[in-house]
Amino acid sequence: MENPPTEEVKSLCLKSEEDESSSISPTTQQMSLEERFRIVRSVGEECIQEDELFNLLSKNPHPICYDGFEPSGRMHIAQGVMKTLSVNKLTSAGCKVKIWIADWFAFLNDKMGGDIDKIKTVGHYLIEIWKAAGMNIKGGQVEFLWSSDEINSRADEYWPLVMDIAIKNKLPRIIRCCQAMGRKEQDGLTAAQIFYPCMQCADIFFLKADICQLGMDQRKVNVLAREYCDDTKRKNKPIILSHHMLPGLLEGQDKMSKRDPSSAIFMEDEEDDVIKKINNAYCPPNVVDNNPCLEYLKYIVFPWFNEFKVERTEENGGEKTFTSFEELVADYVKGDLHPADLQPALSKALNKIIQPVRDHFKNDENAKALFEKVKVWKFSSL
Repeated sequence: MENPPTEEVKSLCLKSEEDESSSISPTTQQMSLEERFRIVRSVGEECIQEDELFNLLSKNPHPICYDGFEPSGRMHIAQGVMKTLSVNKLTSAGCKVKIWIADWFAFLNDKMGGDIDKIKTVGHYLIEIWKAAGMNIKGGQVEFLWSSDEINSRADEYWPLVMDIAIKNKLPRIIRCCQAMGRKEQDGLTAAQIFYPCMQCADIFFLKADICQLGMDQRKVNVLAREYCDDTKRKNKPIILSHHMLPGLLEGQDKMSKRDPSSAIFMEDEEDDVIKKINNAYCPPNVVDNNPCLEYLKYIVFPWFNEFKVERTEENGGEKTFTSFEELVADYVKGDLHPADLQPALSKALNKIIQPVRDHFKNDENAKALFEKVKVWKFSSL
């Protein structure tokens, strides 16, 4: 949920609006600082802290947003489409986005069997997906950075920082952050995997990030970075903007799983795959809470199209175009919109979103070659 700015922050914004106008792009320059805040804030389910975000935007027309991913497998629609939506929102508000391709981290996390060449291939493949999905990367506001290359080029800066973070934190605190790797505290962890949170925390400062724009599952590591600032009296504490995590499609799946193809729509799924998965998805009539189909609508379809069209027979209410998620929820709770009508319409919308990705991998020779390499590897190893 977005919160309005406090009066103190409003005054900060108004005071610096004139100073920053000359350095913002023409499109962004037309926005008020309050509008920029609302766009940036809308990316996150949680923001730590909102006043800090306002203050940042009031002083810095082009704050650096840090995002990252392990090149470790198939890309589901939450990562593919939601990240595209988020990045495009951030750049529209003047932010610069650094996307950290965490190839070394995938290696530490034993992805792709620890084969760094395969990891890099998957990384290139995933970048192609974002390009095809419509991520706005042409204006220079989005930068993809390979962790192995960047760390090697500035090793004398990076490793002392990692070691200092490790020295200043007890082992139990670091182990609690291993959730960022998709691991639970009780899992058997190698020494390398325990080192992982220290490196991820260091990445934030290494990239000079003003905003950490990652999922709620990365929250603990981002909080660790803020605590490290307190411990070391470091200024410019990073703001945490954590986005929502979509559940799996089946009942009781709190999170999508790349290892379970039935739990999510993947960006390379064919049209029939999407229809089958949505038809089999958990979608109880009249129930909104924990309904993954409604979550797809709220976080993917409505932000993408700003509407949702349902085709029904006249006896079932006829064709209707919903212009807000709240309007749809009201009809769904009353029973005026049934899953049997909602699910085919959802499948149609999702297929429309990912069709350009399918076309790209069929028609672009470079993308096609990458896909041919990736598809022969067992997805369970990704």
